[in-house]
Amino acid sequence: MTYEERALGPLSGIRIVELAGIGPGPFAGMLLSDMGADVVRIDRAQQVNPANFGRQNLEPLYRGRRSVGVDLKKPEGVELVLRLVERADALFEGYRPGVTERLGLGPDVCLARNPRLVYARMTGWGQEGPLAQAAGHDINYIALAGALAHFGRAGGKPTPPINLVGDFGGGGMFMAFGIVCGILEAQRSGQGQVIDVAMVDGTAVLMTMMWGLKALGFWDERLGVNVLDTGAPFYDTYETADGKFVSLGSLEPQFYAELLARLGLDGEDLPAQMDRSGWDRLRERFTEVFRTKTRAEWDELLAGTDACYAPVLTMSEAAQHEHVRARGTIVERDGVPQPAPAPRFSRTPGEITRPAPWPGQHTDEALADWGVDAGEITKLREAGAIA
Repeated sequence: MTYEERALGPLSGIRIVELAGIGPGPFAGMLLSDMGADVVRIDRAQQVNPANFGRQNLEPLYRGRRSVGVDLKKPEGVELVLRLVERADALFEGYRPGVTERLGLGPDVCLARNPRLVYARMTGWGQEGPLAQAAGHDINYIALAGALAHFGRAGGKPTPPINLVGDFGGGGMFMAFGIVCGILEAQRSGQGQVIDVAMVDGTAVLMTMMWGLKALGFWDERLGVNVLDTGAPFYDTYETADGKFVSLGSLEPQFYAELLARLGLDGEDLPAQMDRSGWDRLRERFTEVFRTKTRAEWDELLAGTDACYAPVLTMSEAAQHEHVRARGTIVERDGVPQPAPAPRFSRTPGEITRPAPWPGQHTDEALADWGVDAGEITKLREAGAIA
């Protein structure tokens, strides 16, 4: 049974070449493979260590695809990748601008071999612009995009939200979205194209609602003074009696009224919900109240109500929560807890088809599935083009 015959997801039958990278590129590959695409990862032959093949790779970010070890410094290795390109719907890479051109795998060369190819390129700054060749990381991209300035509390300093916003939200998710859009268009037009995925662009798009609120006069650019950035006491976290934390999101008046009632505060003379001059007083009162019970006690009182409440859980705690368990949001695959594929399809569900590969672990298997016969594989190995 071939890989395509095993896959069930909505992208079953789609073939994608992934030029190995780190972080947001592999995340895009995971999203695509979770949905059934046959994603073959091209790893450097120099990284291949067959001694690893007998043990498990514990990194779920690389799950679902197969790895081929190729030496791209050898002409035979480059030609092999171009042969795979001929059969692919898309290729994606996450190198600095110009790197794949120097390798002989740039967009012009690949599109000449496969005019229907979707060629996606992801960088932090984009393929063009004054910073295109500069080094950077998530924190830099979201800073320049106008996002980082709005994460943090009043009187504090901007706090990076791990690397979720730039790498994975503004980068990997936009890469996967762009690839699917490009493939759909190529199926209609018969023509491929190049996609310039910049994390600074994607991060800016994630801030669209805040741009709208700013235009309407409802967003203050000062740190931590707005409804959604911990400025509002009813949209914040609070410490409990046992040193843990809970979250509130009681924005709407009816939800806020529910919160006050369940906290026993509905009879107190408190400032009105949207009276900003009274927010400090409300926060002090909420802080006092939440310190009177443990997190588990607040769960009993507030969980599942219209007060818009949830405990603040670590990853390990989240995996054991009854709602997460009921939905199967966190699954265990080959002994490794990890998020299940999302979103969910009623007829063609996504699936974790295999654990993360080691570099070069599926060289022969994947090449055979992609039309390279055994004799050619032997010649490529003898030439040192594959591991």
